[in-house]
Amino acid sequence: MGGPRAAHPHRVLAGHTLTDVHDLAPLARFGPLVATDLRDVTSDPAALDSTGFWAVAADFEGGLTCARFGDVRSEPVPAPVPGRWRGPAAEDWTSSLDRAAYTAGVRRIREHIAAGEVYQANLCRVLSAPLPDPAAADVDDLTALLARGNPAPYAGTIRLPAHGVEIATASPELYLSRDGRTVESGPIKGTGRTADDLLEKDHAENVMIVDLVRNDLGRVCTGGSVTVPELCAIESHPGLVHLVSTVRGELSPGAGWGELLAATFPPGSVTGAPKSSALKIIDALETAPRGPYCGGIGWVDADRRTAQLAVGIRTFWIDRAADVLRFGTGAGITWGSDPEREWAETELKASRLLAVASGAYAAIGRTAR
Repeated sequence: MGGPRAAHPHRVLAGHTLTDVHDLAPLARFGPLVATDLRDVTSDPAALDSTGFWAVAADFEGGLTCARFGDVRSEPVPAPVPGRWRGPAAEDWTSSLDRAAYTAGVRRIREHIAAGEVYQANLCRVLSAPLPDPAAADVDDLTALLARGNPAPYAGTIRLPAHGVEIATASPELYLSRDGRTVESGPIKGTGRTADDLLEKDHAENVMIVDLVRNDLGRVCTGGSVTVPELCAIESHPGLVHLVSTVRGELSPGAGWGELLAATFPPGSVTGAPKSSALKIIDALETAPRGPYCGGIGWVDADRRTAQLAVGIRTFWIDRAADVLRFGTGAGITWGSDPEREWAETELKASRLLAVASGAYAAIGRTAR
């Protein structure tokens, strides 16, 4: 597993009794797919090439949790039950980087760019708020709210309380999909309230990351097979638009999940280019670990050799050690970046989702302000 810190493989047998916090049953939900009956959990990516249906949560710092479930079925996301999810008050959210620190970070990245050390780096901040009733907080209830308040193509839940994984994501971004030997990535770079807000800087940013993703996939794909079927397409999402590209390739014989993750993780759209330089800058400027934010979240069906992993953006997770809900937001910084505009982009990406999680969401298409 690639990333700043690699996890050590271990395996935990199914049937582990939940004795901490509460007795919520392990569960994974990805769109209409629901997985229950936890069989085993491992941090070894080679397991994803074996058998069974796996829920996968990879945090940005390199930790990997793969959970194999015995029962997988299709059912709609449940309707929210009024009052079931008790989120933080809207005013209780705090940021790992305040406005002054974030805009100073943007200026520092521009200095690195001017010095030729990096072309682009993603600068992120982690928002945190105390849970009003931690013992009753269930990420699947939050997922039900997000499905109505901020529908997303790669929405999902992974609920493994005994293993420290409780995630609800409304991700719009594909990290990796797989169908047999064909792999695909859908990097997002460029954000605005409307298409008219997108700048030349946004297009340049997207093209840079597409180049990086092509190179990453090229390390594990057969020569000449990596293509870009779509470049800088405009996609509409609740409250904003993105530029999205598609990169596709054919895995080399012998390349499995261990090699694929090592070649492509962390996702290029949330690091920068060159990736190694961007990661050093991120480590120096960011004051909180990203955790599952900017990692990989999704499923792998080892029997059918199919998979869909999202980039862990627009993602909430529960930190039981602190009894808080966390959420990440960030922006890609290039030479053309304006510090205040980049701060505003992080606010735009967060505002609707925080309103949903805090109970300030009014109706589909509307967010309390």
